[in-house]
Amino acid sequence: MPPLPTLLAAPLPVTETPLDLFDADAQARFEVLQQRLAGQFSRIFPNPNKPRTVVVVPSLSLDTEELTKIDGVHHYEERMLCLLMLLRLPRTRVIYVTSQPVHPTIIDYYLNLLPGIPGNHARRRLTLLSCHDASPLPLTQKILNRPRLLARIRKAITRSEYAHLTCFNTTLLEKQLALALNIPLYATDPALAYLGTKSGSRAVFKEAGILVPDGFEELRDATDVVDALVALKRRNTALRRAVVKLNDGFSGEGNAVFPYDGCPEGAALEGWVREALTHQLRFEAKGETWAHFQTQFKEMGGIVEAFIDGAVKRSPSAQFRVNPLGEVIPISTHDQMLGGPSGQIFLGCTFPAPSAYRLEIQRAGHRVAEVLRDQGVLGRFGIDFISVKEGDTWKHYAIEINLRKGGTTHPFLMLKFLIDGTYDATTGNYYTPAGQPRYYFASDNLKDPAYRGLTPDDLIDIAVYHGLHFHGTTLEGVAFHLIGALSEFGKLGVMCIGRTPERAQFFYDETVEVLNRETR
Repeated sequence: MPPLPTLLAAPLPVTETPLDLFDADAQARFEVLQQRLAGQFSRIFPNPNKPRTVVVVPSLSLDTEELTKIDGVHHYEERMLCLLMLLRLPRTRVIYVTSQPVHPTIIDYYLNLLPGIPGNHARRRLTLLSCHDASPLPLTQKILNRPRLLARIRKAITRSEYAHLTCFNTTLLEKQLALALNIPLYATDPALAYLGTKSGSRAVFKEAGILVPDGFEELRDATDVVDALVALKRRNTALRRAVVKLNDGFSGEGNAVFPYDGCPEGAALEGWVREALTHQLRFEAKGETWAHFQTQFKEMGGIVEAFIDGAVKRSPSAQFRVNPLGEVIPISTHDQMLGGPSGQIFLGCTFPAPSAYRLEIQRAGHRVAEVLRDQGVLGRFGIDFISVKEGDTWKHYAIEINLRKGGTTHPFLMLKFLIDGTYDATTGNYYTPAGQPRYYFASDNLKDPAYRGLTPDDLIDIAVYHGLHFHGTTLEGVAFHLIGALSEFGKLGVMCIGRTPERAQFFYDETVEVLNRETR
């Protein structure tokens, strides 16, 4: 397939690394490094007893201002602690680097979840390193700024030909780190980052022949926004609301809803929209203002599209991986739990998506994944949809591509590591080794002011006393994440696995009830 000209002509995202630090020679060296992945995937990945080293750098190398909209965001580096479960492979080493040290109780919690591996054996193969830096800089930038820390990471990599780097998302920073460590990056080249923006997503969806909401991409300023809002309303006079989205917004925090309530018809519409935009836009992020939002829009651009209404509406997503051999692998489907003023902020998810449409979502996502593969995308990514029930059928609108790990990544990885079962792409279910299905309910945002002050040790005490565990015998139960955010923000993540969706929901409700009772 020929490249999409509108995608490859798009500007690269702004990072802390000047473009001239990644010249043609650096790009050539990076491409040579990346060629190792195919060999690793063929020779090492299929054999659990082969030696390997995984360097985990959970840097959120995203727009700093957007990150500040998320409570406890500096603790989100803990979400990739699920990769400590790789230590169940007896000759695998994990090097995990963070901005600040992770509480020892949190590390013990994950190591004690490992099935079939003594904790001290796993700990000998785990190297924890920290920048001791709480600044808002991306973690990867902090590492690059510390040559002695880089040297310690390199020393911990026993054989670079058996090692790779994994990150939350990729920018030029992660690319530079891969070169500094002399190991390949198992992720998409950041030169393709545009494909995961709101504008890039719409272009990919159209190339894949997937339905998208009526709208406009490649918008650059407030004038473009006004023109798009006017054009949408004139094309559909019954339209009640539109959504304005920052290109690089995430978790719904960069979205705003524009209601057309009280708008005039005819020539007066444009003037009304221009004036109403300054005070009528409803932001998903707390404390956002038009002045600030307008500045961000000018910096990163964005889209305007019709708000999808429906009496019965869901927000499913499909996850895929393109492996180093170029194969598209379906990973999972989810139904997303959304909150915020208009239901656009990601709070959690259920697995799998309902049987009524999970395979439809997977098929549509597969078409998108093939377009991304043909553009050179590598690693994990997700495609979000809005689905509306019309009679006895569902209509699915593709909304965005998350060209990175996301809120559905760590719960599914935990399911995979804890259950050691199989995802069946023909049914969309996950099965235990005995052939029994498993479901989960996961949230990044179990939050209550009363939980503030609970330390990691307090949480573990409560969990032990009330039996809030994952049980290896029944392959059901509760696992926590984002534990470090609990004391300061009263917020943590929880994943509840059950043999039925109702059992998974029961475990979640029980967890909430116990925490509320213990903190009142």
